[in-house]
Amino acid sequence: MLDFNDLVSKKESLSLVGLGYVGMPIAIAFARKINVVGFDLNKAKIDLYKSGVDPTREVGDEAIKNSTVLFTSDEADLRKAKFHIVAVPTPVYDDHTPDLTPVESASEILGRNLTKGGVVVFESTVYPGVTEDVCVPILERESGLKCGVDFKVGYSPERINPGDKVHRLETITKIVSGMDEETLDLVAKVYELVVEVGVHRAPCIKVAEAAKVIENSQRDVNIAFMNELSIIFNKMGIDTKSVLEAAGTKWNFLKFTPGLVGGHCIGVDPYYLTYKAEDLGYHSQIILSGRRINDGMGKYVGESCVKTLIKCEKQVKNARVAILGFTFKENCPDTRNSKVFDIVKELREYGIEPIVADPIADAAEAKRLYGVQFVDLSDIRDMDAVILAVAHKEFSHFSMKDVDAFFGKGPKALLDIKGILDRAEYEKAGYAYWRL
Repeated sequence: MLDFNDLVSKKESLSLVGLGYVGMPIAIAFARKINVVGFDLNKAKIDLYKSGVDPTREVGDEAIKNSTVLFTSDEADLRKAKFHIVAVPTPVYDDHTPDLTPVESASEILGRNLTKGGVVVFESTVYPGVTEDVCVPILERESGLKCGVDFKVGYSPERINPGDKVHRLETITKIVSGMDEETLDLVAKVYELVVEVGVHRAPCIKVAEAAKVIENSQRDVNIAFMNELSIIFNKMGIDTKSVLEAAGTKWNFLKFTPGLVGGHCIGVDPYYLTYKAEDLGYHSQIILSGRRINDGMGKYVGESCVKTLIKCEKQVKNARVAILGFTFKENCPDTRNSKVFDIVKELREYGIEPIVADPIADAAEAKRLYGVQFVDLSDIRDMDAVILAVAHKEFSHFSMKDVDAFFGKGPKALLDIKGILDRAEYEKAGYAYWRL
């Protein structure tokens, strides 16, 4: 098996398969210490990296420009590496069953270019068993090598939080696992090169896979509870944010807030766990209930917009509605699995075609995935309703004068989903203000 000292002395290299929001920061971090091959099938993305551009905004253009990573879309370059990290997405199909296509495809590509003594570590979120039961057979088939004899495998779930400048790869404890003690020791040492706060050694690969999949499931369930409270309190005419601020004064109250739960982690990972549970004959109660609530929040916001328009005595059909923010979370350009699009779809059911502005989002991605064409903030004028859908820092600086400029004459319907504006101030000014 690969000798750790050969990596540190740069006699051998490490590869990153998948250079998205997760893989690219890992590649950049390792390249400060050892030789790194960064592989992605997307040639256009590789060309951007080669020219020193960071489309993910995770590390910045300067870090890309000054990095020694060998950016490539040629899979043959993977043969230059002995330690491989797979960081490809694991989405779900429309029926919410796991789509393992990306991780299977990555295993095929890596298998074709795997050499004796190599180590493969998967970071993609999966249900327990995928690494050993799905990926290993593909690696063996494509490489002609035998796992445990010619190469070893491990699993170290990604914990990078896109858009978060505080909780980074270097500052989040890394779970590591390996198929045997020797592999575990090597994987731990490799990640300790870049993870300043250290690693947690899981006893086996399945434990590491399970730990990852429950992290986001826990957050999902807690946010679902907040969303359910929001629905209840809105019916009661009580401000949910005020209730949570009051309850939050107790030392052991968990400070979650309601919101749209999208993205490729929290909105997806629980389905991997419930899928495997179903496979074993157990139907999830709590996890799937939480998923149903969270998956329905975009529709709920759209309906609430319509009710607010009616309250303002505005005509619903063909109403002028603007949505500010389209990404799945604040301060991040990623629009994949954004639940804001559910608001768009619900408004269309009522004969409303909203306009959307997002200065942070990847406009090309939004156009490709959803057919949504963004407008500039300066183009938002004479609106009947404005939905502040994402809490980008660009929006949190809005003054009332800025917000006033978005509207036409008459009553103003303002839906501030995350509550970034001062409710009392806007209600005092005559706005029909609504928030989760």
